[in-house]
Amino acid sequence: MVRRLFQFSELSIKRVIAGGLVAATLLTGIYSSAQSNSRSMPNLSGAPNAARREPVDFTGDKQAEAELEKGTVLTRTGKFAEAIPHLLAARGKVANSYAANFNLALCYVATGQSQRAIPVLTELRASGHDNGEVNNLLAQAYVGDSQDQKGLETTRRAAALNPTNEKLYIFVADACTSRQNYALGLQVVDLGLNHLPNSARLHFERAMFLSSLDQFDNAKNDFELARSLAPDSDIAFLAAAQEAFFAGNIAEAVRAARDGISKGHESFMLLTLLGEALLRSGITPGQPEFEEARRALERAVSQRADYASSQLTVGKLYLMEGRLADSIAHLEMARQLNPGNAAIYSNLAAAYRKRGKLTEAQDALATLSKLNQAQAAKIRDAPGDRKASYAGNPREHDP
Repeated sequence: MVRRLFQFSELSIKRVIAGGLVAATLLTGIYSSAQSNSRSMPNLSGAPNAARREPVDFTGDKQAEAELEKGTVLTRTGKFAEAIPHLLAARGKVANSYAANFNLALCYVATGQSQRAIPVLTELRASGHDNGEVNNLLAQAYVGDSQDQKGLETTRRAAALNPTNEKLYIFVADACTSRQNYALGLQVVDLGLNHLPNSARLHFERAMFLSSLDQFDNAKNDFELARSLAPDSDIAFLAAAQEAFFAGNIAEAVRAARDGISKGHESFMLLTLLGEALLRSGITPGQPEFEEARRALERAVSQRADYASSQLTVGKLYLMEGRLADSIAHLEMARQLNPGNAAIYSNLAAAYRKRGKLTEAQDALATLSKLNQAQAAKIRDAPGDRKASYAGNPREHDP
C-alpha cells in the first residue's frame, strides 16, 4: 500500500501545486509549472464541481508556511512519518489549508494511522472539498480501519465524480490487499471494470484477487484478458509470470519474467518476480542463476525501496549467502513496510539466530506466532466469502 500511496502523493501534490493552491508566501520550487496567481481550486481527480478558493488576504505565518513546505517535500518523497509533525505545525496557520490537511491525512494513511486520517478527510469533504481525490483517500482510510461498507460507499462516491480514473480503483484495491481483504478488493475492481471494461490493469488486479480467494480457475480468464488487452506491456508479462506462480509452474514464471525484462520492461515488480521465481526454483549461491536473481532484486530495490516484496526477497537471498547484516537490514525494512507479512518474521528469526542475536530472534518468532493466531481467528470468525479471503494465497510471495 505504501508504494501506491507514494504514487498517489506525487499525483496529489502535483495537482495541488499546479492548480495554484499555494499562497504567494509559500516557496513553490517543487514544480516549475506552479500557478500561484490562480484564484480557483484545481479540478482534482476530474471532479466537476471543485470548490473555488476563497480570496486570500493573508500575510501568513512564515514559520508555518515553511513547515508546510517541509512537510510537502517530505510527503512527495515518501517520507510520510517525517512529514507529519511539519504538517501538524502548519495546520490552521497557512493560506493553503487544503494542502496541509490533505497531505497530513495521506501521511496518516501511509503510516497505518487510518483512524486519524478519517476525521481530517471528512472535515475536508464537509468544508467544500467533496472531490474525487479526497474521497479516494478517505476510501483507503476506511479500508485501512476495517470499515468495509464505508470504504465501498466512498469509493462509489469518488467513482461518481470521475468514473474513468483507473488509479482511483487501483489505489483502493491496494488498500484492500494490505488488509488481506480480497473479497472487498474484488468488489472495488469490479466497480472499476463496470466503467473501464478494457482496462488491462484492472483485469490483472481482478485475477490477483480471485487467485487469493482460491478461485484460480476463474482468475485465468482475467490473466488472459490482461495480456490480450495490453500485449507486450509490463502488465502482460506480470500477468503471465503471476499466473505461472499461482499455477506452481516456476519455470514458466522465470521464462515470462525474463522475456518481459529482455524486452525493456525492467519494472521493479517484474524484476522482483524474476528474483522470487529464481529462488523458488532451488538455486544456490555460486550458480549463474543466483547471480541473475541478485542483479534483478538489487535493481528492483534501487528502483523502488518502498516495495516490501523486493526487500523481503533480497533479504532472503542475502541470508542464503550468509550476508547476515545485509539480510537483516532489508528484512527490517520489509517489516516497516508490511508488518503483517508473516514470511518476514520467519526469515528475520533465522537471520538473527545465525547472527547470535537470540533475543531479537525470539521477538521475531513471537510476532510470527501472534500473526498466525490472528489469521486463524479471522478465518474462524469470518462469514462466507471472507473465510476464503483470509485463507487464500498471499499477494506477496515468500520466495
